[in-house]
Amino acid sequence: MATCAGDLEVRGSATSDVGVVRIVNEDAFFARPPVFLVADGMGGHAYGDRASRAVAEVFDEWFPEATPTTPAEVIAAIDASNDRVQALVTEEDGPGVVAGTTVTGLALVEVDPAGDGAVAPHWMIFNVGDSRVYGWNGRDVVQITVDHSAVQELVHMGVLTPEEALIHPDRNVITRAVGSEAHVDTDLWLMPVQGHQVFIICSDGLTKELEDEDIAAVVRDYVAEEEPTESLSEVLVRKAIQSGGRDNISVVVLESSALGRDGVEAPADSGVGEP
Repeated sequence: MATCAGDLEVRGSATSDVGVVRIVNEDAFFARPPVFLVADGMGGHAYGDRASRAVAEVFDEWFPEATPTTPAEVIAAIDASNDRVQALVTEEDGPGVVAGTTVTGLALVEVDPAGDGAVAPHWMIFNVGDSRVYGWNGRDVVQITVDHSAVQELVHMGVLTPEEALIHPDRNVITRAVGSEAHVDTDLWLMPVQGHQVFIICSDGLTKELEDEDIAAVVRDYVAEEEPTESLSEVLVRKAIQSGGRDNISVVVLESSALGRDGVEAPADSGVGEP
């Protein structure tokens, strides 16, 4: 995918795979400006695949145009997704049946950070659950979002080390999801749009198989290729499958370049969009 809106050029790729163990792919993604996201239906629950698809459908309806939006619109779309996922479960399903999904991603929004009427483009990162958004700094990937998971809370309290969390029996238990409650609490971050930026959005099917160092190594190798035959999202999914593929795997790669007044693209330290 590639688009140019005003002084910003956006490129990227998106790939999803069922993996080698699961029968149904409960992941879904939406990757069209101004929003890029991954949703991972809650495994082991009814309607997990329908829940993640519902999120993608809502965002498709709310953002038909490839133009910058507002933080309020993104939050409203997440709230609408929560309502739609909750509506998947009816009284006919019986007690104890739930539908839920993670949702994490980025949206191109216009905000007035100083409150002086000067609107500027920003990336709004949003997260509910344990899917993740990473930033690429030219050398390493840096996790921007914070997992809403039982083990992450134990890490925050000092009960577990990050290494122990990777193998803890409750590592798949998430503490927040779209559709699990009447109201969804979404984590938000704002990041100015500037120069050349690269983000990786993924479900936990990727991070179960590849540690952050592994993901960074894949990106470095990809950037070094002169003529890659696959997109970076395809390579990351393939690597996760080769490492076990125990879960569904979804990856969206977003690369943006702010253009100068003369229309020249800002210097890029890497190129990770479509080949």
